[in-house]
Amino acid sequence: MIANEIKRKIRNIVGLENAIDSTEECFGYSYDSSFVPMSPENIPDLVVIPSTTEEISAVMAIANEYGIPVTPRGTASGRTGGSIPVCGGISLALHRMTKIIEFDEGNMMITVEAGVRTIDVYNFCAERGLFFPPDPASWKYATIGGNVGENAGGMRAVKYGVTSNYVMGLEVVLADGSIINTGGKAIKNVTGYNLTQLFTGSEGTLCVITKVLLRLIPMPKARNTLQLMFPSLDNACKTIHKMLISGVVPAAAELMDKISIQAVARHRKLEIDSSIEACVILEIDGETNADLEKQAKQIQAIANEFRVLEVRIAASQQEVDDIWSIRRGLSSAIGAMAPNRFGEDISVPRNAFPETVGLIRKIAEKYNLTIAVYGHAGDGNIHPSVLCDLSKPGEEQRVHDAVNEIFSAALSVGGTLSGEHGIGITKRPHITKALGEAGVNALQMVKQSFDPKGILNPNKIW
Repeated sequence: MIANEIKRKIRNIVGLENAIDSTEECFGYSYDSSFVPMSPENIPDLVVIPSTTEEISAVMAIANEYGIPVTPRGTASGRTGGSIPVCGGISLALHRMTKIIEFDEGNMMITVEAGVRTIDVYNFCAERGLFFPPDPASWKYATIGGNVGENAGGMRAVKYGVTSNYVMGLEVVLADGSIINTGGKAIKNVTGYNLTQLFTGSEGTLCVITKVLLRLIPMPKARNTLQLMFPSLDNACKTIHKMLISGVVPAAAELMDKISIQAVARHRKLEIDSSIEACVILEIDGETNADLEKQAKQIQAIANEFRVLEVRIAASQQEVDDIWSIRRGLSSAIGAMAPNRFGEDISVPRNAFPETVGLIRKIAEKYNLTIAVYGHAGDGNIHPSVLCDLSKPGEEQRVHDAVNEIFSAALSVGGTLSGEHGIGITKRPHITKALGEAGVNALQMVKQSFDPKGILNPNKIW
């Protein structure tokens, strides 16, 4: 519980209406887009909605003085429970901080507040001929601050990288209320430790991100989409691998297994050829339509080597939208297949993608579960979705055991627990398996140096 006197101090900073303590309103801040069950234990004692960095600084100074946990929150689109206040305290909601502060066309950079949505950054820059590539599935409502905190990826990572590749600098508030700026517009900067990259992906455990300086690149002038159907997932993966080593690098390379394809077909009431075992959706881009035609021909030739069953090259924007709606609607289509679903996020070396999917299939058979597999095959990021019915006796334990083995499978092929969703709550029990005790101890020492009282997003990551 937070004492009324402390609440009064915070309300004097942010305003009465921006410091909420009613249980009903606070409940809306007790969950996110993850599969973490809703619980009264996760309801914050106070929701604080600041509008400036200075307000956050003052709130953090009070929280640090009294040892009050603070959980930063954007729009709660995270998939691992990172914005859930598991220790009560303050939920620090940044959705009022939505200013685009500066657009620097000459340096191709933009400075925004943490609460600006990813899609708004993309659209603002696109209107000016520049491109911000990271596109997590939640980009229509996810915030830039959250993207930086999780080091979000997306479908275009295969060619353009992830959020950390575009973060040039940050303004952050530390646990004691100190405000610091990291990085800057200079392309080369080796002045001291790279705090910008340290804070990127830190999941709100080291600081509160308030402003972000992002680099941009020229917007490709031409873009198109292809859809390829294969008789085996192995052939689909081999096609993508040969494309990449041949120098044909798509902007996106998405793969869906047969279960995923069947989910979409059922959802959209479509008939699918029973011989199809895998679907690949590619985005290609370049400077001219001639560039696209050349890439498409190269891709088709490579796909033919691996017995592609069908090649669909979009002939209109409507067709592009139709193909991508299949991928973007996949999560809801899979979710409709069973009463419960647990989606995961593992990352493996690209050439281990087929082997990992094979291991996941064996795990599904072992535990008598249906597991749909899809992901960003171009960069080795796999999203297994375990479909289940938790009302069945023993089902929850079988799902738990299966997910544990999926993580072990990823690690066994040289992969990792997360490619883009972070660790948060859900993967916390597995972090030592991935990093070892010495690795976790190193993280804890970093945490201790920035947040000695442990108030920032406690009980996350480890």
